[in-house]
Amino acid sequence: MTPARRPKVARKPRLQLEVVDRGKPRTDRALLREVVRATLDHVDRLDLPVSLLLTDDAEIAQIHADYLDDPTPTDVISFALEEGAELVVSVQTARRVAREQGHTIRAEVALYVVHGLLHCCGYDDIRARDRKRMREAERAVMTKLQLRVRAVDDES
Repeated sequence: MTPARRPKVARKPRLQLEVVDRGKPRTDRALLREVVRATLDHVDRLDLPVSLLLTDDAEIAQIHADYLDDPTPTDVISFALEEGAELVVSVQTARRVAREQGHTIRAEVALYVVHGLLHCCGYDDIRARDRKRMREAERAVMTKLQLRVRAVDDES
């Protein structure tokens, strides 16, 4: 008699996430994993390796200048590479915008990560139709994460 075989259970791919956090305040790694997983799940790309740098306005401005010829700080920069997605997030900008908009820094950082990953997965926000698609995806992911950000949630 042969032993019974267990049915194979489909497993979710292991999340491949590398984080360098130089931001102040530091961002909870568990939150970052949740945000990345929820976003990649939304676009059916759980196998995409993600590298994330959390930093301040000065460093993101330097990266912005070096790679995009724009020396100003910004909220998030995303690079879609053959080997994965690389994101740079300004926690300093997130802190400032969160205060202005009346929500948490963690929700604002999460939005930047979602936005950057969506760019790496083919979403864009230049044309109105594309921007609408991106905002819908951002809202869906943020809702799944139970995070509220006025700029996305209140947009018509």
